[in-house]
Amino acid sequence: MSRIFLNAFDMACVGHQSAGLWRHPEDQGHRYRELGYWTELARILEGGGFDALFLADVLGAYDVYGGSRDAAVRDAAQFPVNDPTAAVSAMAAVTETLGFGITLSLTYEQPYALARRLTTLDHLTGGRVAWNIVTSYLDSAARNLGLQTQIPHDQRYEIADEYLEVCYKLWEASWEPGAVLRDAERGVFTDPAKVHDIEHKGRYFSVPGPFLCEPSPQRTPVLFQAGASPRGVKFAAAHAEAVFVSGPTPQVVRGPVRALRAAAAELGRDPRSIKVFTMVTPVVAETRERAVAKLDEYRRFVSRTGALALFGGWTGVDLAELDPDEPLRYVETDANRSALASFTTAAPERTWTVRELAAEIGIGGRGPVLAGSPAEVADELERWVAEADVDGFNVAYVTTPGTFVDFAKYVVPELRRRGRVPDGVPSSTLRERLGGSGPLLPDDHPGAAYRRSPSSG
Repeated sequence: MSRIFLNAFDMACVGHQSAGLWRHPEDQGHRYRELGYWTELARILEGGGFDALFLADVLGAYDVYGGSRDAAVRDAAQFPVNDPTAAVSAMAAVTETLGFGITLSLTYEQPYALARRLTTLDHLTGGRVAWNIVTSYLDSAARNLGLQTQIPHDQRYEIADEYLEVCYKLWEASWEPGAVLRDAERGVFTDPAKVHDIEHKGRYFSVPGPFLCEPSPQRTPVLFQAGASPRGVKFAAAHAEAVFVSGPTPQVVRGPVRALRAAAAELGRDPRSIKVFTMVTPVVAETRERAVAKLDEYRRFVSRTGALALFGGWTGVDLAELDPDEPLRYVETDANRSALASFTTAAPERTWTVRELAAEIGIGGRGPVLAGSPAEVADELERWVAEADVDGFNVAYVTTPGTFVDFAKYVVPELRRRGRVPDGVPSSTLRERLGGSGPLLPDDHPGAAYRRSPSSG
C-alpha cells in the first residue's frame, strides 16, 4: 500500500482558500500576526501526522475583480498578508520532524540573496525546508516591485531556468565537501582552497560568487513547484522534486500529472521520484450527517465577492460585469493559466457559470471539498491517489486551526489503519521524509551535476 503524504496548506494571512470564513466564530485566522498562532499550529500538525506545513504567498493585492482591490481588501481575500519565512524558525524550535514548504517568488529577488535566505532556514530547521518555486502572476506585484506590468508568462520560466542554474552553482558547487574544518588547533575554520567562485555569466544574471553560507543539511532545499501550464510542466520536469497541481476533479488533475511524469522520464529522471500533491478541503465529523451539517453552516459565511476576487487574482479574468449565469470561456492571460484552465478547457464535459463558480470556490478554492465521516474522507483520498496519480495532499482549511485538528483527530487514524500514513517518523531531513534516499539531491536530478568531488587540497 503506497504512502500518502500530507501537507497542511496555510498562508500568513487572515483568509486563505475559503472566502469570508474569517467571520466564523471558531476561526482563528486573525491571529496570523501572532507568533503563538504559528507555534501552536506547528505542534498540532506534528502531533497530528502531517509531513509539512506548506505556506503559500503572493506579493500583491488581488485587484482584477471590478477593476479594484476593494473586494479583496474588504473580504480579507489573501489581504493583508505577511512574509511567509519569518515564523519558520520559531515553528522549527517547537517541533522535531515537521517540514516547512515556503513559497518564494524568483521574479523579484536576486538568486544570490534568496539562496542565502533558504540555506539559513535549512540550517536553523535541521534540514526541514522546501522551496515552493513560483514566478508570480499578479500585475499588482509587478507594479510595486519596479515593473510596469508583469513579465510575459513563458519568459518568466526562461528566467527561472537560469535562476535555478545559479542557485545550483551556489548550493552545490561553491563549497566542496569537507571545506569546513573547524580546526581550532591550526586556526582554520574553513579551507580557502575548497571554497570556489561560481563565475556565472548568463542572459539574465551575473553572479561571480562565492556563496556566503556553508552547506546546510540538504545543501539544496527540497524543490517544490506550483503550476500546470505546458511551460510550467516543462520547468517542473527538469527541476521539481514535488509538484502542486490543483483541480476540482481527479480527471482535471490527471492530465498535468501524466504530462509531468512523461516529461521527467524524457529528461532521464525517475518520474515516480517526483511527488505530486493536490489540494483538498476536508470537512469531517464522526458521521456523514454531522459533517454535512457542518458544511452547510460554513456555507452561510461564504463571501461571493471574496471568492470572485480570488478567482480574478488567480486568472487575470474579471467576472464582475458578467451575467451570473454566463458560461466561462478560456482566454490567454499572463496570470495563473492552470487556474483558469481547471474551470474551462481541462474538463470540457463541464461548463461553469459565474454563479456556480463562486459557489464552488467559496469554500476550498480550486480543489474539492470532502465532507463525510472519517472512512468516507479516507476513501475519497484513496480514490484521488488512484485516479489522479497523486502522492499526497495539501490539506486546506475552512476554519483554522479547526480543520487541521479535525483532520488529525478523525482522518489520520483511519489512514494509519489502512497503512497509508506511518505511526510516527524518525527525525530526518524533509527530503528523506518525502522518500529520498538521503539528505542531498538525487543523482539523476540536474542540480546534482554541479556537485563537486572533494579535492585533496
